[in-house]
Amino acid sequence: MMAYTYSLILFFTFIICFLASFDKRILFNRYFGPFIKAAILVAIPFISWDVWFTAKGVWWFNTAYTLGIVIAGLPLEEWLFFICIPFSCVFTYFCFDKFFKLEGLSGFNNLIVFFSVIVCSVVALLHYDKIYTLVTALATITTLIYLHFIVRADWIGKASLVFTILMLGFFPVNGLLTGTGLSTPIVNYNPGDFLGIRMLTIPIEDMVYGYTQFLLVLYFFRKFKHAQDESKNKI
Repeated sequence: MMAYTYSLILFFTFIICFLASFDKRILFNRYFGPFIKAAILVAIPFISWDVWFTAKGVWWFNTAYTLGIVIAGLPLEEWLFFICIPFSCVFTYFCFDKFFKLEGLSGFNNLIVFFSVIVCSVVALLHYDKIYTLVTALATITTLIYLHFIVRADWIGKASLVFTILMLGFFPVNGLLTGTGLSTPIVNYNPGDFLGIRMLTIPIEDMVYGYTQFLLVLYFFRKFKHAQDESKNKI
């Protein structure tokens, strides 16, 4: 049973949102195509990052909790992580955007971006010797600058609120992966490569990593969704 632990975590994270996608009030299933394209596009650099860090020993996986299928040094479940977790996150954003008027949160875009960029910059400068911390901070800075100053995304405040709400699911899911409730963690980290600040068993870098991944998948999802809607309107 232990070998199914990681896959079961992904399954239960994914399945509720997947089934709810077909609800007539939501109909997120109409946008499975845009989501898959967005998730795969963002997964390419993130999986490359994952493969690199695993090869360098920045983190590694306890295969006792996986099915034993390894691709490029990563368990199969880790590959599926980049579809299942973003799916639940984007689905949640889609629902909030559909049922609640959150446009007023765009007024917080500047505050969120400037605060996050400053904090990440200071952390990167002070802890440049910790590779997970450094790369996560740089990825977040680059993402926020691109979204805010280049493409002028007006939904950063809205997405940040949804991500904060998603923390209710992040803690049990990521907590299990990092050892909460298990005799040993599924994902292990080299102490010299991150700050060592944990929320329960979860490195704080994981939360920032997840935020950056969420923003990028959401950005491309919105682009592909808009293109699909425009195409249908022309028919």
